[in-house]
Amino acid sequence: MGEINFDGIVGPTHNFAGLSPGNVASQKHAKQVSHPRAAALQGIEKMRLLVRLGVGQGVLPPHERPSPLGLRALGFTGSVPDALAALDRDRPWLLSAVMSSSAMWAANAATVSPSPDTADGRVHLTPANLSSTLHRSFEGPFTTRVLRTIFAADEHFVVHDPLPMHASFADEGAANHGRFAASHDRPGVHLFVYGRDETTVVAPGAFPRRQTLLASQAIAASHGLDPARTVFVQQSATAIDAGAFHNDVVSVVNGRVLFTHELAFDGSIADRLGAVDGLRVVEVPADAVSLDDAVRSYLFNSQLVTLPDGSIVLIAPTDVVELDSTRRHLDELIASDAPIDAVHTVAVRESMSNGGGPACLRLRVVLSDAERAALGGRVLVDEAALDRLADWVRSHYREDLAPDDLADPSLVDEVRRALDELTTLLDLGSIYDFQR
Repeated sequence: MGEINFDGIVGPTHNFAGLSPGNVASQKHAKQVSHPRAAALQGIEKMRLLVRLGVGQGVLPPHERPSPLGLRALGFTGSVPDALAALDRDRPWLLSAVMSSSAMWAANAATVSPSPDTADGRVHLTPANLSSTLHRSFEGPFTTRVLRTIFAADEHFVVHDPLPMHASFADEGAANHGRFAASHDRPGVHLFVYGRDETTVVAPGAFPRRQTLLASQAIAASHGLDPARTVFVQQSATAIDAGAFHNDVVSVVNGRVLFTHELAFDGSIADRLGAVDGLRVVEVPADAVSLDDAVRSYLFNSQLVTLPDGSIVLIAPTDVVELDSTRRHLDELIASDAPIDAVHTVAVRESMSNGGGPACLRLRVVLSDAERAALGGRVLVDEAALDRLADWVRSHYREDLAPDDLADPSLVDEVRRALDELTTLLDLGSIYDFQR
């Protein structure tokens, strides 16, 4: 049994629209020219590093853009170019929303519970409703379709419907969830982190608290998790208002290890994880790395993974070695007896500029050999498959994309040709609306 990191392939309409309040990087780079080809290739090179390290790697396809669901919701039933022209003329911010490529951040795709932890012994996945932001609220139905195509074998998998689209059930997926386990095949302890309960109203001026306690509780119950091995903890308001819009901006879990900022949680976290046998908490003090530096560098939005030899490594953005506080602290950490053996850096600048680091780009799924063999499509990748994906990107993606380009009718044709070819590469069938 092993862990697969399913990365979202960056889509052809990757753009900087600044659509996420509370996401500091997204707001900072709003309306700048983006580079879709570079963004997708950077993501592929990150995956290549994981493959070379011996970590299981898969991919999830981009969503169709403009969003068919978004256009229908806005009342457009005619030609797509006419709809984009109308939005560009009358409501350009809605144009950005229906053209968003934010599904690249697969950590928000779903919450996953592996078969050793669930009551029926199957892998459970609940696609996130992402109801807290308009542009991401369009993603849930297609994510569900994709997951039900890949995880289609009923004897092994259950793909639930997203939670109701209501503020009380606001769910942001695995970005607020972690699993502790001595090994992948042993029963784990699940950590669910929420920003507010379902009755909370956020004070004016504060950043949104996206994940609700009720959503986390509903997912744990529907997955059949053992209540004695399920922990619900509130993220600190201080962290959220510093720009940690998801908990994976200030903490990451792997095996028995929690790598976290001192101010990530509301109160002490170690006291509430007594069910984790052999827990190791690696806590970074605020006087060593401030919350601002943690958010700026995305130190904790790194992939913490166990390699085949049992060592634990951090896959971090290059920004962490370019900032004095984070570089210095990581050097000290690796030299200490902390359970993190090495740091590998990856250049994912386009994703970082839009508000997502290495951990945002992947959804972790623990699978047995039989479950892995039951996956649909050709979504597990090796270096040869990554070479083919890189060639596909170079053939179809634009080098630059300015805000004014989003209404270009030819962009729609380019996206459809690219996605049509991709479904053949990944053997996923006719999953897109334009193919049906």
